[in-house]
This record gives sequence, structure tokens and C-alpha cells, in this order.
Amino acid sequence: MRRYSGRCGGSGRRREYASEGRGCDPAGAAGCGMYRSRHGRFLGVCQGLADYFDLSVFWVRVLTALFILFTGLWPGVAMYFIAAFLMKLEPVVQPQSSSEREFYNSYTRSKPDALSRIKDKFDRLDRRLRRMEDVVTSKDWNWEKRMRE
Repeated sequence: MRRYSGRCGGSGRRREYASEGRGCDPAGAAGCGMYRSRHGRFLGVCQGLADYFDLSVFWVRVLTALFILFTGLWPGVAMYFIAAFLMKLEPVVQPQSSSEREFYNSYTRSKPDALSRIKDKFDRLDRRLRRMEDVVTSKDWNWEKRMRE
């Protein structure tokens, strides 16, 4: 399966990543966001910016290094770490639907809330399975099964 990157905010050129799972799917490009790359050199900020704006990673890194040098080192380094802190980490598997994208965004905002949503969903599934087991193991079920034979 091929995925494409760079359709989120750039000039429209597409870079292919064969089966790496990186980048944005062209069909879901409208909901793509700016993420830190999992495949970047240091915290993935430059790679994420390059993917989002469809630029060469080399030039983004050169501009970042120049920015750090011209701001007097510490302000530039602080800005880089702030960007790394504010940008969400790129999903391992790109969300295929809006509900998956919404879940990923809610998980990155608040992990306890996302985990409680998952727990509630599995609790509802557990209750549903118990009701089904009650019906299947009841005496009425056996009686109806015998009548059908």
C-alpha cells in the first residue's frame, strides 16, 4: 500500500513513502494536521514542518540552524523545544475516518479522557455480550430450539 505526504499544506506535489505509513493519505488530506515526525533526527520538528509545508527537510534544517544562530542560541533552542512540545506526535497509523481522527486528537489532548472513553465502550460491549449469553443459555432458548427441530 502506498501513502503520500505533503498534500496537507504545501504546493500540491506529492512525495511517496512506500509502505512506511508516513504522511497524509490524499483522500483524507483535508483533516491532516501538523505533526512531529516519528522519523526525524531530533524530536521530529523539522521533518514534520517539511512534510506539512512540502519542503525539503535539508532546507528546513538549514533555516532552523540559521534561526538558532541568529537569535543568540538560547532563544532559538527554546523556540525549537516549545515547537516540539506543542506539536502532536505523528500517528503510527494514519486515521482513515473522521471518527478515528477525532479519537486520535482527543487521545493526544487528554489520555485519561480517551482511556475512559475506551473503557466505557468496552463496558457497553461487555453488557451486550452478557445479555446475549443470558438469552442463549436460558431455558426458553432451549425450548424454542427444540420446537424448531
